[in-house]
This record gives sequence, C-alpha cells and structure tokens, in this order.
Amino acid sequence: MAIEEMINLDDPGVYRQFDSQGMLNHLHNFPVLCQQAWEKAINFTLPGEYKNVNKAIILGMGGSAIGGDLAGNLIADEVEIPLVVCREYNLPRYADGNTLVVASSYSGMTEETLCAFLQAGDTPAKKLAITTGGDLKKFCQTKNIPVFCFEYGCQPRAALPFSFLVILGVLQQLGIIRDKTSEVKETLTILKQLASRVAENIPTSQNPAKLLAQKLEGRLPIIYGGGITAEVAHRWKTQINENSKSMAFYEVFSELNHNAIVGYQFPEEVAHNSMVILLFSDLLHPRLQLRYSITCRLLDQAGIYYQTVSGEGSSALSQMMSLILLGDYVSYYLAILNRVDPTPVQPIEYLKQQLART
Repeated sequence: MAIEEMINLDDPGVYRQFDSQGMLNHLHNFPVLCQQAWEKAINFTLPGEYKNVNKAIILGMGGSAIGGDLAGNLIADEVEIPLVVCREYNLPRYADGNTLVVASSYSGMTEETLCAFLQAGDTPAKKLAITTGGDLKKFCQTKNIPVFCFEYGCQPRAALPFSFLVILGVLQQLGIIRDKTSEVKETLTILKQLASRVAENIPTSQNPAKLLAQKLEGRLPIIYGGGITAEVAHRWKTQINENSKSMAFYEVFSELNHNAIVGYQFPEEVAHNSMVILLFSDLLHPRLQLRYSITCRLLDQAGIYYQTVSGEGSSALSQMMSLILLGDYVSYYLAILNRVDPTPVQPIEYLKQQLART
C-alpha cells in the first residue's frame, strides 16, 4: 500500500489542487470586507422610530447567526437592553413594538429565519433584514421593511463582516452602543498586519496559522474561550467543522471549570489525541485570567496537548477580530492538510434537499 506524500503548506500547488472554489480569496478579502461592511452600515438609513427600542432579537442560523453572537458578546458590558440571538422557528413571544427584530440570512432563504421573521411581520416590532436577496428580501419589499442588502458571492460563513459589523453599525446608529469608529479603525489596521503574517506565501516556520494547523492535524480540536473570546471560540469550532470537515467542540469559561475539567480522564485515547486551544485576551476579568492559568495546569497534569492564542490590539473589537481571522486561516490550512476542499458543505446541502421533500 502506497504511503501518501505529506502535504507541504509552502507549496503553492496544494492550494490549486484542493481549493477549487477559491476560499483562500475570501480570506484575503476579509480586512477589505470589514471596511466595506462598516462604511455601508453607518451610512444605512433607518426610520427614526427605530431608536425607541428596549430589546433586540437577532434571527439567524449558522454563519449568518454568529455575527449576532459576536455582537452580543462584544457589547455585553455597555448595553442597557437585552440582545438575544434566536435560532428557532418561532419568534419569542415577548417581541413587541419596543423590540428590534433583525433577520440575518445570507441567502434570504434560511428556513428557520424566514419562519420566525414572517411571524414578526404580524407584530408592531421594528424590523430589519440583512441579506443578499431571496424570499427574505421579497417579503420585506411587500411589507416596506428596511433591507440591508449586500452583494458578495461566497459561502455564508465567509460573509461574516456583513453579519457582525453591520449589526454593530445599526446599534450605533440607534444610540444603543457607543461610537465604535476608533475601534474599527484600529481593527482594520490589526487585520491587515495579521493577514500579512498568516498568508499562504509566508513560510510555515514563520506562519502561526500554518504551525497551529499542523499541530491540530490528526487531533480533536477543543476550543476554549471566555468573556469577549467566548463566541470567538464558537466561530473557531464552526470554521473547523465547515472548512476542515473535522469534528471540533468549544467550551466557555467559567462554565467549563464546573464540569469539563473533570472529564479529562476518559476515554484516554481521545484525551491523548485532542488539542485544546485557549483563546485569550488581556482584557478579560482578572479572575477569569487566573482560571485560564489554573486550567492550563490541569491540562498539563492530564497530559492533554494545548496552546494559548492571544488577541491583538488594544480594543476588544480588534482582539476578537484578530482571533477570528487567525482561526479562519487555521481552519483553511487544516482543510488542506486533510486533503479536502474547504468550500463545499455537502452534508448541509443534503439535509436541505431532504427537508425540501416534505
């Protein structure tokens, strides 16, 4: 039986071989997309009465919902109203005239999101859609609901700037959060700098994304996050699932310290073939930072491989977004090491086809 030749991430040919649909181009575009999404968001016109809200609900699934998760994570300490992400067919019953309901669906065809948003159409809630089109856009046009429409051909997960930064821009316009202009400016600078260090033309020996992907190859990735990195850990998990076609899980501090750390013992073969990635920020609560340190000791004692990765920049936004971009590149390189095309998501398409039959 022939032994497969090892993948060399420094060989440009491997990207042409496995990345047939150009996911790498979307990684290259990420900083520019962030700038475009933000500029379009802060210039988007909303009805004046939309400022009179005391709660917000973000409807979405998958790559379109994670933007709401990240936004809620980022602004948790500054907002005075609840922001909830709803991944259900039914709109929460508390939605009323003082509620902002945002439907985020890249395709405009997401079954769960459409179902819940159609229910919102029968309420006095302030409504907004973020989409490229589909039935969601058509519904909004018939009901005179504002639509933030953008054009960018990709898998929904690659359009993260439009689901995340647009929500931030809308919340800023409504006076729900403080002005993020300076934080966005810093973030764009940090992202451009990071992109230049993790791009495919940077040798593995100098490329933190390639090095981390190599460490993850053949292992079960488990991503830890806390505070502002909690939902970033969620993003890492889903990117490894969809891009790398690999099982992955995520846990959140401090909750993981009340259960997950007890489960390091068995099964031994799983523990010894896993790798924990701890997403860290120096902006985390001091007690949370201590928990990271103690948890690393426990991982050492259990013989579980791990690595801590820190966000870059001084603002919470820049640290979150730098970790996101790094994770996206790691999942991409892991896909190449797994010898798979990072773009297709065939099981998801199969599920949709089966649902459409009934």
